[in-house]
Amino acid sequence: MSFKQQVVVDCRGHLLGRLSSTIAKELLNGQHVILVRAEDVVISGSLYRNKLKYAAFKKKTMNSNPRHTGAIKHPRAPAKILWRTIRGMIPHKTARGGAALDRLKTFEGIPHPYDQKKRMVVPSCLSVLRLRPERRRCRLGDLSTEYGWKHGSLIERLEKQRKVKSEVYYKKK
Repeated sequence: MSFKQQVVVDCRGHLLGRLSSTIAKELLNGQHVILVRAEDVVISGSLYRNKLKYAAFKKKTMNSNPRHTGAIKHPRAPAKILWRTIRGMIPHKTARGGAALDRLKTFEGIPHPYDQKKRMVVPSCLSVLRLRPERRRCRLGDLSTEYGWKHGSLIERLEKQRKVKSEVYYKKK
């Protein structure tokens, strides 16, 4: 990616880990990045396998007192899961890493100011170019819905409205 004031990336069809590492590097280089449509990020492996992996992650508790089950909040929203994945690839406890995370915004769907901006894709992270067609994959939104994210239908409804508005705009243009 070339350096711009801010880059809006459409996450639809991108692999979670590859996208996260690319975005982490850009953030550390000083780029402002906005990620939209986080619910459409693809994770390699079946939904069942990823549910097992996320269940093992959710089971983790605080080591000093494991009885405090509510001590660690595991994210359920796709945007927060994506943010947390990127945070794991940044030295977030240093000033440089904290500043890098401040330059990142993640959203489900495409909210108002970013629906009118040019959205980019990262070709090196697209699942259609990286995964063989017979390999299993699942959407981050499906995994989130399995673990208690309740806003999937709302995002779908808002996306339909946005697509109607943009279609009218492009026909008029």
